[in-house]
Amino acid sequence: MRAPAADEAGRREPGGDAGGALAYLTDVEGSWERLATFAEGNPYVRLDADGSLDVAPGACFVFGGDAIDRGPDARRIVAALVAVKRRIPERVVLIAGNRDINKLRLARELGGHPPRKAPPEAAGWPRAALLKWILEKTMGARFAFEFRREELARERSAGPSSASSTVEDDEVARSFVADLGPGGALREYLSLCRLGWRSGATLFVHGAVTAESLGVVPCGSAGAAVRFEGVDAWLAGLNRWYGEQVEAYVGGRQDSNGEPGWAGLVAYQAPVPGTERNQASVVYGRLTDDQGKPHLPPPRVVDALRADGVRRLLVGHTPNGDSPSPLRAGGFELVVADTSYSRLPNGAQVLIEGERLRVRGQAQLDDGSRHEVRIDVALADADSPIGRRDAATGQLVKGVLGTGDYVLFRYHGDHQVEQVAVSPSALRGRRLVAPEAGE
Repeated sequence: MRAPAADEAGRREPGGDAGGALAYLTDVEGSWERLATFAEGNPYVRLDADGSLDVAPGACFVFGGDAIDRGPDARRIVAALVAVKRRIPERVVLIAGNRDINKLRLARELGGHPPRKAPPEAAGWPRAALLKWILEKTMGARFAFEFRREELARERSAGPSSASSTVEDDEVARSFVADLGPGGALREYLSLCRLGWRSGATLFVHGAVTAESLGVVPCGSAGAAVRFEGVDAWLAGLNRWYGEQVEAYVGGRQDSNGEPGWAGLVAYQAPVPGTERNQASVVYGRLTDDQGKPHLPPPRVVDALRADGVRRLLVGHTPNGDSPSPLRAGGFELVVADTSYSRLPNGAQVLIEGERLRVRGQAQLDDGSRHEVRIDVALADADSPIGRRDAATGQLVKGVLGTGDYVLFRYHGDHQVEQVAVSPSALRGRRLVAPEAGE
């Protein structure tokens, strides 16, 4: 695979001018409410009464992936994202998430090639029964089948009054397969996505940029990889490979061994067998320690990104409480914006305006009280406590509550978190440190 020229990297593609504002949302996972609350009062992205999205001129809406699976509005969300990307492509960027990409498995696995770890008798199961098993046991989407049934019934009831709203199992299964078939909405969505995107100093991927993934692009479907120098050349190569894999799926291409020509992408978006992560993948990598506590990329990754002008990384994929988690040190910033396991069904606004990061979200503290959470910091703002960690407790300073207090966050594993308020005076008495890897 040849290294692309720098101007192939897409820096001038949708919203790529570093002067334009960026509005970021990720991991809605089938929840229309998260999309609606993100758009409510958003200065750059509007959700019209008919459910269509619009983006202000000069701004760019970046969706960070995982549109589907854990809510009852997956089809509606995918349709809205596809429609706005088709209508104003220069103002919309779609990043593919693992929950989106992994559906490329379904046509093959439901068509006579069940997953290797499926029970031996699975080959004889009805298609709907096998699909339920695949979703729950291999895709972390235990309720996706019933959510789809609910959504199909809702669509049907909105049609002619004489239509029955009963949706049988096989119809649900057919809809999943049709999503990825010719004319399918999810197939079109994936064809419009990419794996990474850069605008000026800001880089977006779904999962993480790690020492194992930075500069590395898989080649074909056999698992081999090539290394690229420079962020722009790497992103161009990564996105080109992604496009080739999706095209292989659309064309039904197989390799010389009869394996799917898109198997490389399926492996890239999945955890390494026997583990819960894939650090060589920008889709399934995570910037957390073994206990799930988020941290900045390793110093050599930060140094390499900064050398190419990237000083801010925005990711999803790793749930981090009710509001996005900023992690900041030395003029570099990581924002982990996956709130899919939050206590509240809100979609936080993450806005990038040049050097400034602005966030508006909601949080339910451990005492049950609910508050607005705000962040307003510049990359060069070294005095702000936001994005730093209490050296004694490990709590991350996430943002400022409507009361003026700070919200502190700590992850306890299994999606259990601690969210508490502390006054500015009390926070001044604590020793705050950079949330770095290996601290």
